[in-house]
Amino acid sequence: MTENRAHDVAAIKAVLEDLYQAWAAGDADAFVKDYTEDATAIMPGSRRTSREEVRRNMAEGFASYLKGSTTVDRLESLRFLGESAAIAVSETGVKFPGETEVPAERMVHATWVLEKRDGAWLLAAYHNSPAVAAG
Repeated sequence: MTENRAHDVAAIKAVLEDLYQAWAAGDADAFVKDYTEDATAIMPGSRRTSREEVRRNMAEGFASYLKGSTTVDRLESLRFLGESAAIAVSETGVKFPGETEVPAERMVHATWVLEKRDGAWLLAAYHNSPAVAAG
């Protein structure tokens, strides 16, 4: 996945794993604990411009349409941009209660931009787009 930076790779994977566990728990505060204050999240039809905005929107989702959902995630690549920045690309999708798998049309390719601040990796930006073209 990357050059010999095993400690950084493990730390970034832990950030993503913590986020997925927070999603499964429906915990918006835990979901954003590793976001920078000025983080951005862009998805089709949505633009969030701060950690608080992401937290608020996730709390609303966990209380309604995302209640009981989990995510299916597969890290595809991880590369470093110097010592304090990294880009992770994953394939992910939301699995709702009663589903055994995520339908192909709900899978997305996600890009995570991480920044190392004071020795900790934090999420600075997130973007996703459908993995399957509408057709």
